[in-house]
Amino acid sequence: MELPAVNLKAIILVHWLLTMWGCMNHMFPASYAWGNFSVLAVGIWAIAQRDSLDAIMMFLTGLLLTVLTDIIHVSVFYPPNNYLTDVKRFSIGMAIFSLLLKPMSCYLVYRMYRERGGEYTFNIDLESSSDSHFAHNGVTCAGRDRSTYETIDQQDAPPQWPDSSKTAQQPY
Repeated sequence: MELPAVNLKAIILVHWLLTMWGCMNHMFPASYAWGNFSVLAVGIWAIAQRDSLDAIMMFLTGLLLTVLTDIIHVSVFYPPNNYLTDVKRFSIGMAIFSLLLKPMSCYLVYRMYRERGGEYTFNIDLESSSDSHFAHNGVTCAGRDRSTYETIDQQDAPPQWPDSSKTAQQPY
């Protein structure tokens, strides 16, 4: 089943709205707002520079990190039942809804990263990998697969000047 194409602007708009509603009650500390809004700012950078792999990869990494920080914020700052008002319920519900949507958003942003030409593979075979000097003691390294890399520095072009050690052919 093919997922429909989702615009990066729609992902950022939905998470911006849910983060605004999650911050509405001042129940979470400022780190919740700063973390989520700074990741959304990186997402705006990914919109502005459509060809940048760095922007979309940083946005994806930020989304993955905010999943972890949102879990911590919700679990630590969830109020007891006798202090829950309707506004607090709504605010925390929107924060949880944003948290539940982030894995789907991460998947969609990863697809956009692949569409922009990004590759992210895990090199399991450390002996044949050209990046094996980054891995130590059986730890796999993550990065681009450079096994088909061709150097362009050393070309087999003919020399510009004739070799003086060879004798010239005699004219007819």
